[in-house]
Amino acid sequence: MLWFTEHWTENVGLTVRATEVKRIQSKYQEILILDTPEFGKMLVLDGLIQTTEKDEFIYHEMLAHPAMLMHKKPERVLVIGGGDGGTVREVLKHETVKEVHLCEIDEEVIIVSEKYFPSIAGKLKDPRVKIFIEDGNRFLEEKKDYYDVIIMDSSDPVGASEVLFSEDFYKKVKQSLRKDGIMVAQTESPVLQENYFKKAYSQITKVFRNVGVYLAYVPTYPSGMWSFTIASDYVDVSSASVNKSRIDRLETRYFCDKIFDCLFALPKFVQDMLKKP
Repeated sequence: MLWFTEHWTENVGLTVRATEVKRIQSKYQEILILDTPEFGKMLVLDGLIQTTEKDEFIYHEMLAHPAMLMHKKPERVLVIGGGDGGTVREVLKHETVKEVHLCEIDEEVIIVSEKYFPSIAGKLKDPRVKIFIEDGNRFLEEKKDYYDVIIMDSSDPVGASEVLFSEDFYKKVKQSLRKDGIMVAQTESPVLQENYFKKAYSQITKVFRNVGVYLAYVPTYPSGMWSFTIASDYVDVSSASVNKSRIDRLETRYFCDKIFDCLFALPKFVQDMLKKP
């Protein structure tokens, strides 16, 4: 056993007792698989926790389902990042989906996820899924007016992922969406990553007409409070309604109709944060 700490800031972090299962250095990052008593197996990239067996469903359900439900008939979906396969798994719960593209820059993340996290990555072999080992920023240049939903399941905005939080990138996302298309991105913690959170929101609002922010509680992410930003030009995401039967058929553990009904109910300090330049 060892003690592993993810440093959220210079002064605070999350420490767990763990056994090291696998450690490799890919072309892009160090990939570490830990087995922990509290959270089960844990995927760590460059010292940052990406997912755990115990709480992954919260993040993946909240990232995928709001956008999928707000679109009337999502058929073509792109997931950028998300090599662990959790977001793809959730997207495929929607019966209208015909095609899912997963664009992941680091093939090693997919390989270790399929081996060590089968409950998360198990749907990557679905015939509707096509995997592209490419840089997401460049990949979007090849697809114009193609997707109904684009989901940014990127890691923290450092290194190769930093470009995925820029205005230019969101412009490419917009060009790759069909007329009624919707995009959603994980946008970090309002508590411990305020600057990244505000920057992502600001850049997205420069590109899309309709933008909304919602939150979820993910225990192993910095502070536990995690944000998602959803946007569209033609769908008013803040007032979108959905047939509740679509939610009932999803077989989720965290997301439900009551959460969807109050999706954009933000704490006042987060509302105030988004009003500040």
